[in-house]
Amino acid sequence: MKPTLSRLFTDFFNSEKAGGFILIGCTVLSILIANSFIGEGYLHFWHQDIGFETENIHLLHPVEYWINDGLMAIFFLLVGLEIEREIYIGELSTLANASLPFFAAIGGMLAPALIHYIINNGSATQAGFGIPMATDIAFALGILSLLGDRVPVSLKIFLTAFAIIDDLGAIIIIAIFYTQSFSLLYFGIAIGIFGLLLVFNRLKINNLLFYLVPGVVMWYCMLQSGVHATVSGVLLAFALPFGNGDEQSPSYKLQHLLHKPVAFVILPLFALANTGIVFATGWYNGLVSKNSIGIMIGLIAGKPLGVLLFAFTAVKLKISSLAEDINWQHVIGAGILGGIGFTMSIFITLLAFNDGEIIVGSKIAVLISSVVAGLVGYFYLKIYTRETAEPEVLLPLE
Repeated sequence: MKPTLSRLFTDFFNSEKAGGFILIGCTVLSILIANSFIGEGYLHFWHQDIGFETENIHLLHPVEYWINDGLMAIFFLLVGLEIEREIYIGELSTLANASLPFFAAIGGMLAPALIHYIINNGSATQAGFGIPMATDIAFALGILSLLGDRVPVSLKIFLTAFAIIDDLGAIIIIAIFYTQSFSLLYFGIAIGIFGLLLVFNRLKINNLLFYLVPGVVMWYCMLQSGVHATVSGVLLAFALPFGNGDEQSPSYKLQHLLHKPVAFVILPLFALANTGIVFATGWYNGLVSKNSIGIMIGLIAGKPLGVLLFAFTAVKLKISSLAEDINWQHVIGAGILGGIGFTMSIFITLLAFNDGEIIVGSKIAVLISSVVAGLVGYFYLKIYTRETAEPEVLLPLE
């Protein structure tokens, strides 16, 4: 029996698809403006300070900072809510459904990270190993949606599931490896607030204000602790009551409230603020640096290689199984699309490096890799699905 898409999954898929196309537009626009006669003013805008500060509270930061550390916490809150829903009642709710994308995601994170690490081991850019680990779910699903009904339902589910698990992995990597300084006091307060929210959950308190207001305080304490503040968004997501996941649950209400603001406001702002790349004379020379090579090989080759090897091994060991309407060529195509890093890759770039030149070079490498992965993945699946449309020929990987 072939799977069908639930209404919730369809809503999520369509939201991510639309968000992906808007991200593409904002990225192109940002690059064009940055390299125009108003480029200097455009870049200055994102770096000017806004906010306030007192003797005890310092909240005066550049616009770019508020987007990356503030608004992106809301993005991670939505990611956390999506992960929570998939685990409880979605595509990751059973071992049979979750195991294949789980192993694919693990391989898709380890292989690119290992490639980057081997190339950059012992150098100043070694910390960038996390950059090619990420998959941009909005871009990946946006490209996949262009293929329409030619793509099996199970492939949409598989790509979405492994991208969601990939996001969770990126969040863990950020929390463990990209904490530059650490305050036990503030971290303890943040975790204490998280514990309080879990108590509210157990007491069946469903008013969102009892979670969102302490959640803001948890964000501030996490920010001051040195652990990246966006982690607080994920913690808040898992503290919210889920219940049976119906439209009355706080988790459901907040998830659907955030979908459009995140897809159409927060992520476009992130793209505008972080992709204003000035292509100075000789910019292409940076593409031969160890860091750029590690990023590009990791995303373009490491992603599909890791996804295929780990998924294939899981099936051969009978831990997982392929859905009846997909085969290994589909998995390869999904793995190639997994090399679209963009949002998460750029986000990790900003955490990994302080050197402006390295950051710009990393962003260019991420953009090029994401474009290549998107184009190759699209045409690979388009050609393959056309060739196997009538009749479909499954080509097992021996």
